[in-house]
Amino acid sequence: MNVIRFSDLCANGQAAGQRVFIRADLNVPQADDGSITEDTRVRASVPCIQMALDAGAAVMVTSHLGRPTEGEFKPEDSLAPVAKRLGELLGREVPLVANWLDGVTVAPGQVVLLENCRVNPGEKKNNEELARKMAQLCDIYVNDAFGTAHRAEGTTYGIAQFAPIACAGPLLAAEIDAITQALANPKRPLAAIVAGSKVSTKLTILKSLSNNVDQLIVGGGIANTFMLAAGLKIGKSLAEADLVDAAKAVIEAMKARGAEVPIPTDVVVAKTFAVDAVATVKKATDVADDDLILDIGPETAAKLAAQLKQAGTIVWNGPVGVFEFAAFENGTKVIAQAIAESSAFSIAGGGDTLAAIAKYGIEDQVDYISTGGGAFLEILEGKTLPAIEILMTRAAD
Repeated sequence: MNVIRFSDLCANGQAAGQRVFIRADLNVPQADDGSITEDTRVRASVPCIQMALDAGAAVMVTSHLGRPTEGEFKPEDSLAPVAKRLGELLGREVPLVANWLDGVTVAPGQVVLLENCRVNPGEKKNNEELARKMAQLCDIYVNDAFGTAHRAEGTTYGIAQFAPIACAGPLLAAEIDAITQALANPKRPLAAIVAGSKVSTKLTILKSLSNNVDQLIVGGGIANTFMLAAGLKIGKSLAEADLVDAAKAVIEAMKARGAEVPIPTDVVVAKTFAVDAVATVKKATDVADDDLILDIGPETAAKLAAQLKQAGTIVWNGPVGVFEFAAFENGTKVIAQAIAESSAFSIAGGGDTLAAIAKYGIEDQVDYISTGGGAFLEILEGKTLPAIEILMTRAAD
């Protein structure tokens, strides 16, 4: 994925004195009073902004926040709490600018935050008139918002078409590098863990990965559907019986390549889905009609851990059991620890996966943690994301 990198423009002096428009991902969770409850995305945006300031650019930053109605700004849509937090992190005041489409006053060495971009009519549908108007505000457009890279919107795609220069910020560039290393040029064996409640939501990912990976480890409700496909009984566990044939096709596609989808040999079951439910370890062949499978068993977890420690590359999306409940967390915990101890290049993404990584304290032992949810999943599906595609096109101009 060849794109122009903002870091290169700064290094060679091209950003000095230029108007730089940064599309960041500052869509943070907020409490009822508007205060930010978790600021990871704001902190992640700082290196790009600081890079632009250090290069002597006049810096404009914008992002969406929440789901505003276009053309109808409400106080709860405001980026004001983000401007305050950004100011604290940068050690300077960050003025918030409303109604910015007709012009922005900002001098080299200064930074302003442009109010919620999704309030602008035409943003979500990538209106060309809006895109051209935004492009006139800048000399250099920087996309540093991987989390929105799967959307072709005004500030993620349209402006990149018409800005004099369009490039990738350090956060987006790091995502491109990690994804390329994990999927385009992986060190083998390549193991992928795809887990979640439904096969239907990740079927295209499973099909795409089945053409490339050496091991496709499935977990959660997805594993239950694959157990059905393998002829096992799963009691009253969550599964999608109508997708058994699709699961069989993935198993066969892997087998034809000499690869495998490891089917659990033991599971942890309960009679109810509850935090205080009694957990029982059973062989996968012994699941009763009234059992709920809530985790892989210790034998399966140990086998998978051993395989992961031998991998060259690991892609992780989804916990393999109900790790939020202590009685059903062992599978995910063992997998997480195996990834942490493996010498493989590891990349992880998805909200539940990040929660598991945080719970087991292995942030520093996963080589790359993706900042994008939907964008990460679409990359796993083998798609080229619109926001990256336009940057590649502009790099080739």
